Amino acid sequence: MKRMKLVTLATSLVIVGGMLTACGSNDSASTGSSTSSSAETSSKDEVVSGASISDKATVIEKALGAKGNWIVAITDNVTMEKNLVVSGEFHKKGDDSQEIYRKLALYAQDENHNVTDEYTLEVPEMTVNTENLNIVHGTVKGDIIVKANGFVLDGSKVQGNIVFEKEEYKASANLDKDEASVTGKISVLN
Repeated sequence: MKRMKLVTLATSLVIVGGMLTACGSNDSASTGSSTSSSAETSSKDEVVSGASISDKATVIEKALGAKGNWIVAITDNVTMEKNLVVSGEFHKKGDDSQEIYRKLALYAQDENHNVTDEYTLEVPEMTVNTENLNIVHGTVKGDIIVKANGFVLDGSKVQGNIVFEKEEYKASANLDKDEASVTGKISVLN
């Protein structure tokens, strides 16, 4: 079983590295100790330049912070013991000339971009302060508080409630892209 997880992790790293190369990302900003602009993996905390790829809660928490990365991918189910805050302004492909965009990938894919596995991020509560956060595939198990415009669920599931701080944030959200779903209540703070 452990060997299978290692093979899945290695495959996920190669796929996401290839995805970043295919996207043409030349962003050298990274959490962790990787300094190369290529998809080089740091053995210390499994972070890839331009992206954070891990199954460790501490790495995911840091990567989704204000000094994290524009794309964060988990490689297995992750359970966080404390609330998670997604913050900072990021641009597509890590390029400031691109649109404001951030991606949380809860899946693995093959070389043809077909989803091969989906993962669960379990968290007591996730607060989204980042504009245009896109949660792609997989499942978020826990409540989400949205405090920014452009929140998107893309083929993902939320097993919990989504509360928007303002009606404006709810109006700008897309909660059902590619059959995404929410099992809890969707509401706006008064």
